Amino acid sequence: MALSLIPKEEKFYELFIVQAEAGVKAAGLFRDLVREWDLRSPSFDQLRDIEHEADITTHEIKDKLNRTFVTPFDREDIHALASELDDIVDIIQSTANRMRLYGIKACRPELAALADVLAQAVEAVRKAVSCLRAPDKTRRLLDHCIEINRLENEGDALLSKALEGLFASGADALEVIKWDRGFEAIERAIDKCEEVAHTIEGIVAKNG
Repeated sequence: MALSLIPKEEKFYELFIVQAEAGVKAAGLFRDLVREWDLRSPSFDQLRDIEHEADITTHEIKDKLNRTFVTPFDREDIHALASELDDIVDIIQSTANRMRLYGIKACRPELAALADVLAQAVEAVRKAVSCLRAPDKTRRLLDHCIEINRLENEGDALLSKALEGLFASGADALEVIKWDRGFEAIERAIDKCEEVAHTIEGIVAKNG
């Protein structure tokens, strides 16, 4: 009975929203960068800064987890959600940086399509995370998770089409490798959004 009188640390929800918003910013920057590709774009530095801030937030969540006696939901789920949200930003930033290192001169339209789906998926993640704190928004939260799953399926289809076009394009082997990695990386970021959705669905199931 004594444990029920100890207030739960609620700041986790606020930090998750900060993480999710970092993902939205990173995905939006990447989408715009792909649409108007420029190796001198300030977006590369902006993505690096967003990734750095996201890492700080993730460390804050994990540090708070180690120092908090009563958490709003399972510790394992808090750790998983924090890591998955951070992974989304990490993948976006590292993909952009790698493309710059590769010296990509112009972006293929298939990447623009994948980047658009990613931006939509990350926005759906932000909406789902924003609903996590409110029990009366469970239905809306689950609808956002369903949308994330739909977008992940769309990303899978786009990736298959992109790879098919890439291997049929007659590009040299080095170019094929560069673009294969780029396509796969962005689809992996979309997959991470689906992992977030699954984690949130699990949290709802355990605490419903």
